[in-house]
Amino acid sequence: MDLPPFFRLHAYDVVGSTNVEARKLAEAGAEEGTIAWAKRQEQGVGRRGRQWVSPEGNLYCSLILRPNCEPTEAARLSFLVALGLHDAIAPLLPRAQSLGLKWPNDVLIDGHKTAGILLESKTRPDGKMDYVIVGTGINIATFPERTDGLPATSLSAAGAKVGVGDVLSAYGYALLALYMVWKREGFAPIRDRWLNHATGIGERITARLSNETLDGLFLGLDENGALILELDTGEKKRITAGEIFFAPASGQ
Repeated sequence: MDLPPFFRLHAYDVVGSTNVEARKLAEAGAEEGTIAWAKRQEQGVGRRGRQWVSPEGNLYCSLILRPNCEPTEAARLSFLVALGLHDAIAPLLPRAQSLGLKWPNDVLIDGHKTAGILLESKTRPDGKMDYVIVGTGINIATFPERTDGLPATSLSAAGAKVGVGDVLSAYGYALLALYMVWKREGFAPIRDRWLNHATGIGERITARLSNETLDGLFLGLDENGALILELDTGEKKRITAGEIFFAPASGQ
């Protein structure tokens, strides 16, 4: 398998969760760039603790990063990872224009979820990050009916003729390039590129938050990655956590 020298691969046939394996490696002192990759997971987890169905034939991996930054900066890595997935997957599809990014970190093909991201982290006593675990699942050969509440699809269903190793290699190269940009230049160039591929900007959405549900226009992201929602009253709300749903007219 072709990966940049930055990465060190730990391969497993079956695990409960690659995030759990990566966390064990990180706690044991594993270097940045270490990847836990499994052919199958028995206890895969998506956002908000939802089950991530994990049969063989899809990609399940968790990457250890040690970015030495504040937690607020580390949280924005989800945009970088989603963009890395986009850049890895786009050349594999017959119609790259069908690929889009959904706030905060989903990757969609024709409005159907094909990849998801789960970040876990630990801080040091000085308040900066000890490590960030970047868990990634990509539907390659198969897909469930729905994933995290969205209709799902796979790369093969979208016409891509690739194997797990091909996708992991493409993802590794794309992610590393963006990570180097982020370390040199910060979040701004990542934000700009993410917005270029975002789904639903300028459209009506529903934002489901922990304590309320809001409807309005999706205007974009602020400089920190928060979603800007314009309510019907004209008020602009800054949303840092939650889930968004597209109006039926957007085709999502």
